[in-house]
Amino acid sequence: MSDPRYRQLAKLLVQHSTKLKEGDKVLIEATHVPEAALAALIEEASAVGAVPIVEMKSLRLQRTWLRSGTAEQVDARTRLLGEIELHRMEKMDAYIGLRGSDNITEMSDVSVETMGIFEQNLVKPVHIERRVKHTRWCVLRWPNGSMAQQAGMSSEAFEDFYFRVCLADYARMNEAAKPLQDLMNRTDKVHIVAKDTDLRLSIKDIQAVPCCGDHNIPDGECFTAPVKDSVEGHIHFNSPSIYRGTPFDDIRLTFKEGKVVDFNCNNNEALQAILDSDEGARYFGEFAIGFHPHIQKPMRDILFDEKIRGSLHLALGQCYEETENGNRSKIHWDLVLRQEEGGEIYFDDVLIRKDGRFVLPELLALNPEQLAAAAC
Repeated sequence: MSDPRYRQLAKLLVQHSTKLKEGDKVLIEATHVPEAALAALIEEASAVGAVPIVEMKSLRLQRTWLRSGTAEQVDARTRLLGEIELHRMEKMDAYIGLRGSDNITEMSDVSVETMGIFEQNLVKPVHIERRVKHTRWCVLRWPNGSMAQQAGMSSEAFEDFYFRVCLADYARMNEAAKPLQDLMNRTDKVHIVAKDTDLRLSIKDIQAVPCCGDHNIPDGECFTAPVKDSVEGHIHFNSPSIYRGTPFDDIRLTFKEGKVVDFNCNNNEALQAILDSDEGARYFGEFAIGFHPHIQKPMRDILFDEKIRGSLHLALGQCYEETENGNRSKIHWDLVLRQEEGGEIYFDDVLIRKDGRFVLPELLALNPEQLAAAAC
């Protein structure tokens, strides 16, 4: 018997996240996802008259595909597949990506150079330039034993956590986030303080965007971007990260005129290779504040970690179109700072959050005990 929560999640994705309607063509890409969950999604999309196109993928096969052959062969095959997938994406009105993985480090032994070719030839034209800009899209992880292990939970407990987090009342969350969006739109100077962190930046005249279930599940953040050359100071990202299959811990970055000028972490060689990807990789393309009430600790999965209540994150690399700051890069790497155990955020020298809790009256609805009532 299928888990009834599959149907609830499918309804959320169809009716809220992508707002499918009759005649919409929707591409559903799934990696290591139960057939019953996909069946529920196909049925819900069909029920509103949409046209679902489904593809199932394998990270293990993708790893083999990228590691086999010469650099020239990889370049040729990724270009060809990129052209094919771009043609398909151009025919879509919406996209839903369900991404599971039994091993989050599956791609860790694919070289940085090869991953760069893959991202340039396929990810960038198909997803960054086409899907993100021209479709109604939503992506989410799929729960499994590997994710439960990352979270330090039993499989059953993690599944309960996963669906509790994902099946939030995002419409109500969006209402609570509007005052924060308005405040960010009026703000110039941002000052971030925490242990081993003192960072200043400007977000003047760059739009703020609340994220409440439209593009990510789970969701719960409001993002903008720093003025490119405004970032000054240092920051210690106290949440573990993983990028291109490689784990990173205790990343410390120092900025001058917006650019990373010094860095340190548990894997400096790998970090330097990412920072040297291109000029834009050393600048921030995103600044965001997270507030999902049920996500309390990191699990090395950015779709969850960037929404941790009492957290903020900054992304090295490419900015989003909605929050244009002029930074261009092959990468977009979100890095998370948790502030629940100490830290402040100031907007134009006014304290807006302390120890992970909003303190301004208009923002109190985003604190966990109040926002939790809006999540089920």
